[in-house]
Amino acid sequence: MATVYYDNDADLGVLEGKKIAIIGYGSQGHAHALNLKESGCDVRVGLYAGSRSWKAAEEAGLRVMATADAAAEADLSMILTPDTLQPEIYREAIAPNLSPGKVLMFAHGFAIRYSQIVPPEDVDVIMVAPKAPGHRVREIFPEGQGVPGLLAIYRDASGNAKALGLAYAKGIGCTRAGVIETTFKEETETDLFGEQAVLCGGVTALMKAGFDTLVEAGYQPEIAYFECVNEMKLIVDLIYQGGFSYMRYSVSDTAEHGDYTGGPRLITEETKAEMRRMLQEIQDGTYARNWILENQAGRPSFNSIRESERNSLVERVGRQLRSMMSWLNAK
Repeated sequence: MATVYYDNDADLGVLEGKKIAIIGYGSQGHAHALNLKESGCDVRVGLYAGSRSWKAAEEAGLRVMATADAAAEADLSMILTPDTLQPEIYREAIAPNLSPGKVLMFAHGFAIRYSQIVPPEDVDVIMVAPKAPGHRVREIFPEGQGVPGLLAIYRDASGNAKALGLAYAKGIGCTRAGVIETTFKEETETDLFGEQAVLCGGVTALMKAGFDTLVEAGYQPEIAYFECVNEMKLIVDLIYQGGFSYMRYSVSDTAEHGDYTGGPRLITEETKAEMRRMLQEIQDGTYARNWILENQAGRPSFNSIRESERNSLVERVGRQLRSMMSWLNAK
């Protein structure tokens, strides 16, 4: 079983006197910075000149400075920028300001796992990864709650890396719910697999296939959308609340029967074999190489697919139907 840490396993005093730099002020960045500040930590935010987030961070009462200045001043730098930007930010602004005894932190292991960032031997390298979007991390913190998180130690140069990681996790609220010990390798590989095979790639492909099948059979696109896309949230919410059993308890017996009989016809051994191939490409670095090269080339394939998907029938129908839902904060 996994090792799980809670509030009584972590000591915020470990961070006393330490200067913390939050690099980036997006979804996770704003949550980490504000939660740590409210936990009594000495926080500054590092951003590039001209960042649209600069004013927002200042208005939230945070000290904001150029990334290099924040890294130079800090004892602990948490990098919370997109994976594809981290290597350049590290090389230009952080690495020149890393001295022995400092701490480098991440909320996702991609850059370390695939050697896009290679830290020096004399700094601690730690991951603290909340398992929720940053806005949720921030939303429930003032209420005395927290989201679960992950803790991984890549390098313990000081001999105190775990205590530092747990203190940081406590500062952002994760130890209130529980922090599971993992490794950079495990977090990165399972995260990428989940995104590709299930949470993003798998789910959206399944919904689109169902929608297309009904439309091609002559059913109205609006009805197909409700049955194959819109109601997905209702099912996922039930699973989130009580697992598969609670979802099956909550739906009709007919729907539950369809679950048992229909699912295995779609997710076959062939599907699982493809999942294993996807996992192998994540493990051996094939996926990371392709994604890194795509970014270096300016994302031509990625941008083309994104544009095509945005203009697909299922997206057009969805936008139309969401405009009818007055209670929904439609995007």
